[in-house]
Amino acid sequence: MDTTQDPRPLYLLALGQLEKLIAEVTPEALGRPTPCTEYDLRQLLGHVVGGVHRLAYIGEGGLAHDVVAATGEQPDDGWPAALDRARARVTAAWADDAKLDRPAVAPWGEVPGRAAVGGYVMETVTHAWDIARALGSDLVLDEQLAGTALAIARAVLPPEPRGGAVPFGEARTAPEGADAATRLAAWLGREV
Repeated sequence: MDTTQDPRPLYLLALGQLEKLIAEVTPEALGRPTPCTEYDLRQLLGHVVGGVHRLAYIGEGGLAHDVVAATGEQPDDGWPAALDRARARVTAAWADDAKLDRPAVAPWGEVPGRAAVGGYVMETVTHAWDIARALGSDLVLDEQLAGTALAIARAVLPPEPRGGAVPFGEARTAPEGADAATRLAAWLGREV
C-alpha cells in the first residue's frame, strides 16, 4: 500500500459494499457455508462486524489482541443495524487525520495507523466476496476497490509460507479473465 495514501475513504467504500450485501441476508441464509470455510454465514457476519469494532478499538488507542472475536450472536434480522453501529464507531475512531501516522497495534503487529486501516480494507473486501458467494448475490463488487485490496494483499502477504500463524491458505490461481475480487480471493487461498 502506498504509505502516503489515506485508506479511510477506501475502507468506507468497502463498508458500503458490505452494507449492500448484508441487506440481502435472510434468516434462512445464515446457516449457509461460505468460501471462508471455517465460518458459516452467521459466523462470518459476526467476524466481519467484530472486525469493524476491532479496527475502531485500534483507532481509539486499544490493542487489537484485547478484543475478543465476535461470535455471530445477533438477532437474525439485526445484522444491518449491527453494521451501522460498528460503522459509526469506526468512523469516529479514525476521524483525526493524525491517527494515520501514529503507531497502532493491529492483529499482525505494530504499524502506522494507515497500514492498520489498509489491512482492514483488504479483509473487508475479501469477506464481501465470501458473503456474495454464500448468498449467490448478483451485486457486482467494485473492481477498483478489489484491485486496491489485491495490491495490498500482494504487498503484505507473500505466497509462502501460509498456514499456522499466517491465517490464509495457500495462494491459488484464479481463472483466466477473473475479476479483481476473485483474484484477491484466490491469492488469499479461497477455492475459486
